[in-house]
Amino acid sequence: MTLDYEKLAESPRLLVEANLKPLQGDRFQPTGFADLGASRYTLADGTEMLLVESAQSVANRMELACCREDGRTLLDKLNGLPFVQGSHENQVLTTSYLESHRLSSPYLLNKEWADRLSGEMELRDDFKINDRKVKEVVFKYDPCSLIHGVWFALKDYKKQFSGGRVRIERALSGFVEASQVAIVESGGTKFDRNAARSEENANAETGYGTLPFPRTEYTAKSITAYFNLDLALLKGYGLPEEATKLLIALSLFKIQKFLSTGLRLRTACDLEAVGLVVKRPNEFIVPAEELLLNECENLIRECREADRFPDPPITSIAWQPPKKTKGSGDGNEESQQESTSSESDESE
Repeated sequence: MTLDYEKLAESPRLLVEANLKPLQGDRFQPTGFADLGASRYTLADGTEMLLVESAQSVANRMELACCREDGRTLLDKLNGLPFVQGSHENQVLTTSYLESHRLSSPYLLNKEWADRLSGEMELRDDFKINDRKVKEVVFKYDPCSLIHGVWFALKDYKKQFSGGRVRIERALSGFVEASQVAIVESGGTKFDRNAARSEENANAETGYGTLPFPRTEYTAKSITAYFNLDLALLKGYGLPEEATKLLIALSLFKIQKFLSTGLRLRTACDLEAVGLVVKRPNEFIVPAEELLLNECENLIRECREADRFPDPPITSIAWQPPKKTKGSGDGNEESQQESTSSESDESE
């Protein structure tokens, strides 16, 4: 089976659903949010629903699909795929496919690199942004940032990136929901075998004392992973054919790899896929993971031969710890990301 690009040519979206189930037993633990806990909601017909994994988290997990087991180096067949890495004192700290803010991570920007990147994007403050040029440059240095989105909004580099107006939304998104859910309440106790009585400082922070704790899990009639690839968005970038095909093949590979190896979402949430269905376009079949990986390898080579990528493909940026604010003794930094949550990716 080959990847049928012709069937995708006239469709604005590729919609894929995968049925999931717990790998063992029936219980699972959903994602939780600060000051909220699990995200439960009710449909108009009264169906109890539960968000198992958010779009932000699934995007970050699909980035890891390109990595080996160590989560830090690319798969062999993806060698040559460009990305940016941040280094400090000759040690690699992170890469653009590991950072929630991707190319806009503070670990992947310094003034010299921001000037060069914005110069290649032909950015000028108070002028209309050349969207196609921006997409061409982002594809050159990190194609996955076009798939998962990026927003250049760091305070220290607003001048370079046109006041934070350089923003690319996600082309590939996904989330996991459970339907007809029921609560499973349980708990446990952490025993302190050296203390006969509970002390005043006995709590989770100190680690002392015998501490009982509650545990909330769920069961569900169905668990479904949803994926949406915005084909119209990708085609609207105006990239060469081999570049657009690479973004599509990479996106489909990320979906398949996430479903085959990335479904251990938490200690108490280990799932497996039991079926994959394409909702749109009709009759399109998502190829197997290995075939998609081979397709990516071939397209990476085509893009490299057409000089779409830098040489070498890895751009290394020297990161320096930010200076402390004058008079501050608490370690507050002068420059911080405007979006403070690692999950609240404004690029979505």
